[in-house]
Amino acid sequence: MMKMKTRLLLLSAMAIACPFTQVAAQGTVEDYKRAFAAQRTYGNDKILGAVSNVQWNGDEHRFWYSTNTAEGQVYVVVDAEQKTRSTYKTMDEVRAALNIPAPEENRRRGPWRPQKHWMVTDPENEGGPVKSPDGKMEAYVKNYNIYVRDVETRKERAVTVDGGLGFYYSCYISWSPDGKKLTANKLRRAEKHYVSFVESSPADQLQPKLHTMEYCKPGDEVDYHEPRIVNLETGEVIAPSTELFSHQYNLTTPYWAGDSKAVYFEYNERGHKVYRLLELSAETGKVRPVVEETSDKFVNYSRLYRQFINDGKELLWTSERDNHNHIYLYDVATGQVKRQITKGEWYVRQILRVDEENGVIYFTANGMRKNEDPYLLYYYRIGLDGKNLVCLTPEEGNHSARFSKDWKYLVDTYSKADVPPVTELRDAETGKLVMDLEKADISALLAAGWKAPEVFHAPGRDGKTEMWGIIQRPSNFDPDKKYPIIEYIYSGPGDAYVPKSFQAYNWTTTALAEVGFIVVQLDAMGTSYRSKEFEEMCYKNLKDAGLPDRMAWIKAAAKKYPYMDVDRVGIYGCSAGGQESTAAVLQYPEFYKAAYSACGCHDNRMDKIWWNEQWMGYPVDSSYIACSNVEMAHKLSVPLMLVVGEMDDNVDPASTMQVVNALIKANKDFDLLVIPGARHTMGDAYGEHKRYDFFVEHLMKKFPPQWSEFEDKDKQAKK
Repeated sequence: MMKMKTRLLLLSAMAIACPFTQVAAQGTVEDYKRAFAAQRTYGNDKILGAVSNVQWNGDEHRFWYSTNTAEGQVYVVVDAEQKTRSTYKTMDEVRAALNIPAPEENRRRGPWRPQKHWMVTDPENEGGPVKSPDGKMEAYVKNYNIYVRDVETRKERAVTVDGGLGFYYSCYISWSPDGKKLTANKLRRAEKHYVSFVESSPADQLQPKLHTMEYCKPGDEVDYHEPRIVNLETGEVIAPSTELFSHQYNLTTPYWAGDSKAVYFEYNERGHKVYRLLELSAETGKVRPVVEETSDKFVNYSRLYRQFINDGKELLWTSERDNHNHIYLYDVATGQVKRQITKGEWYVRQILRVDEENGVIYFTANGMRKNEDPYLLYYYRIGLDGKNLVCLTPEEGNHSARFSKDWKYLVDTYSKADVPPVTELRDAETGKLVMDLEKADISALLAAGWKAPEVFHAPGRDGKTEMWGIIQRPSNFDPDKKYPIIEYIYSGPGDAYVPKSFQAYNWTTTALAEVGFIVVQLDAMGTSYRSKEFEEMCYKNLKDAGLPDRMAWIKAAAKKYPYMDVDRVGIYGCSAGGQESTAAVLQYPEFYKAAYSACGCHDNRMDKIWWNEQWMGYPVDSSYIACSNVEMAHKLSVPLMLVVGEMDDNVDPASTMQVVNALIKANKDFDLLVIPGARHTMGDAYGEHKRYDFFVEHLMKKFPPQWSEFEDKDKQAKK
């Protein structure tokens, strides 16, 4: 009781000391109720004319989609050739109009096998027989070796004899197109590493349960592969020199060239500074590089695209080698670049289709158009010769398109974070408009009080590179008040994270703003789709998290909008964002005054191998220690709430608990919320309420409303 009285007196004193008396009108019971109801209040049902589920009808030039009208949901069938549209009330009517057969009853066929957890590595020892091209023979693994047998007589023979328990043949076997050879990897399994956690409150028993799962962390041993080619006519097994692929993070399953003279496989070097597409000759047994990507920091291998064309004589490949992701054409025989097909200070995102017959590539890209948000996605086509670039979706916005089967037409829906969606039918060769389809009406959303986020950009740490993000204000926004600022953070070169398309409800900003905050989100240096230099800011430096850019951006926003109180800035995030939000208050407490950090990968030595070795490098060195929140925990000087799910199977829960241990040893005050039974979580509904309270207390300097005021919250949420 004495502690509660002391806390109340302290909060009262802080409120008196706060120079902005208007603050008392924020963080109220009504604000909380509006926040809890925001998902329902700003639902998609209040948007008319938004298109979903676009489906082309087989190889026809007719398609259908669903949309909301004032009378309810309807289905629209469009004939692209005739430029006609018809509206129906039910899918049965659509099926009748398009001669679509009724869906079959969903029956489960065959045995159901539970899907393995994504952290579990494949032992490659379970797989059925693989038939030869003529269907007369089949290959399989038995006793760690490759066998073949006659499909008709069932007579079998071993074609390898050197496989054993410690170094065995993979079940992923591939026949050469001529049926005379086989290829597969030979595999040496690494010692497995595991994470264990206790489920304190299982639903089916009183006593806790111990769970253990495979989990590989930075520095752990990984599986090792070597390709093999088996000549079925001579019995020869080709085991090549490993010189070009010895220091493996991963080696892909080999696949055949069309002429059966070679196999190809891809080598990702441990540490990710080298990535090679290699050719193994089935005639000489020699290995040569077809493509080699190198970097002094990291090759972002998730960006790589590859496709053989011209009967395997040429290869399309994407690379960030000129600081932006672009398409290159290789001569396979020489391993030389024939031409760079796309170029410029913009970013190829995805190759959608390669039309060899017409010599055209369809792809998406961002950043090509100047004087607008560089992250907006557009659709393009370009010749294989690098000429005749055409934008197929010319209107400003973030685009999503569905092409007809013959790629003659596309249905394009585009929007921006602050502009509702428009849907059009366009010619897929020229990009010309064929038909207007729908334009969303958000009158009901606006009538409910919805406020669009503002797209805002300002220079980052270097004073010249623009950072792009959004500013979310509450629905009862009053420019005469002062608002604490809360940043939602998630960073890293895996992606860009700020929403670019229209959404009525943003899970990370909308509800929290209703409590009485201005919530912001931006993509700073260390994220993707701007340039290689931009994303490499994170290398061996994940603690940076773009925080200097973020602070500069927030200060610029507050300078433009004086009601944004730059002296009261909080930050929150989950997973990588959990690590980054804690790192923010440990490194910059003069700016970030409070942090809510959920399920953070607080020490990169404790987290999954593929995320951390990609950005922090290999071997594990002192940079891992320098980026650890455990090592920096003694610096804590502002409020911090740590949240963790006790069953987190994404980030080891011990990562959070080790920060807790370090804080306790440093005699630091902090809050901890452990959610029984929860996995990788921001905190679920309970944690969301705690997040509101945490920021109301520490940024608004007032005592949050009693939880008894919201006893009907769950009942209301279900209505």
